[in-house]
Amino acid sequence: MEKLTAKQVEQAKPRDTAYKLADGGGLHLLVNPKGARYWRYDYRFGGKRKTLAIGVYPEVTLKAARQKHRKARELLSNDADPGAVRKVEKLKRNLAAAESFQALASEWVEVRLADKAPATKKRNQSIIDNYLAPWLGSRPIADIEPQELLAALKRAESSGTIDSAHRARQIAGQIFRYAVVTGRAQRDPSGDLKGALTSRQKQHRAAITDPTEVGRLLVAMEGFDGTFVVKTALLLTPLLFQRPGEIRAMEWAEINWDAAQWEIPAEKMKMRQPHIVPLCTQALALLREIQPFTEHRGLYVFPSARGASRCLSDNAVRVALRTIGYSKEQVTPHGFRATARTLLDEVLGYRVDWIEHQLAHAVKDANGRAYNRTSHLEGRANMMQGWADYLDVLREQAKSGNVVVAAFGKGS
Repeated sequence: MEKLTAKQVEQAKPRDTAYKLADGGGLHLLVNPKGARYWRYDYRFGGKRKTLAIGVYPEVTLKAARQKHRKARELLSNDADPGAVRKVEKLKRNLAAAESFQALASEWVEVRLADKAPATKKRNQSIIDNYLAPWLGSRPIADIEPQELLAALKRAESSGTIDSAHRARQIAGQIFRYAVVTGRAQRDPSGDLKGALTSRQKQHRAAITDPTEVGRLLVAMEGFDGTFVVKTALLLTPLLFQRPGEIRAMEWAEINWDAAQWEIPAEKMKMRQPHIVPLCTQALALLREIQPFTEHRGLYVFPSARGASRCLSDNAVRVALRTIGYSKEQVTPHGFRATARTLLDEVLGYRVDWIEHQLAHAVKDANGRAYNRTSHLEGRANMMQGWADYLDVLREQAKSGNVVVAAFGKGS
């Protein structure tokens, strides 16, 4: 039989019905009425006639089709069914893909981060996508060795993102340990890499803790000439000293006016525990002032200028601080937490466990049990009012230049 030529294959035109162009040895090109061209191999195995799909032209050329045909005939000569071998290979590939690092990483995100805040899931997924999956994604997770993981982490480190490299190592370790407990891997190779990455410098968010400088900052904040929504969020930030994301996402439904407190649900908190923030008279006054302007617009106390369905952006208060002349090296929205932590303890003398609890940090009682959200609520409410009164005095002292002489009650 005469062999096909590349030109014949290229010029094969569709007809009313499908037809074959034989190349010999059972290999042929099947041309269907719509013009699609498929390579097929007809053979017999175990007394039955079978057909093996070899590929689609032009993705698979005549030369490539002949190479695949030759391999299939070699299997047949060794009493192996080429079709059955193909199915086994496909099954192996599917199993390998199901147990790849990428597959386990996706499963880990869905299972282990199911109850985490969307922002947390997004940060973790970003680390996986940028620093782990490109190099390890297709690898069977059980086959990944410490040096292979280290090579991926070093790529992140060499790009100048040392913190991201360390975070990637932590996330990879959690994924490997998840693979171990679910029977898809034997060990976590990240444990062998302790000390292998460049040490990262601990970064503290900029904060002002000198009382005189705090007073000057408060005066500058009072003079902020921005939007009413941003200014109110700015002025509430030092009074409440909660995390910036919690403040900007404050909802009207969370304000308990009768109890004078802000009740934050667990799903919005970093520690995934409900939290109560007693509202001092100054904070209540600010909220009463903005209530007529934003409560009717939707959920948020501080809606976005781009639409009430979203809360204020995470950049708004930060930009306001820059606008009044403070750099990121001097103060950040998150830094007000450190300001409160320092001055409440070292100047006002409140109980450290009250302060830590109000910061929504993990606090335990003398028996090692975690405090619930109502623990020492009366004492914390008095502390929050004392803190707000102290800030008022610092502001007035900065305006007049007088020394602060007022006495503030300490937590017992």
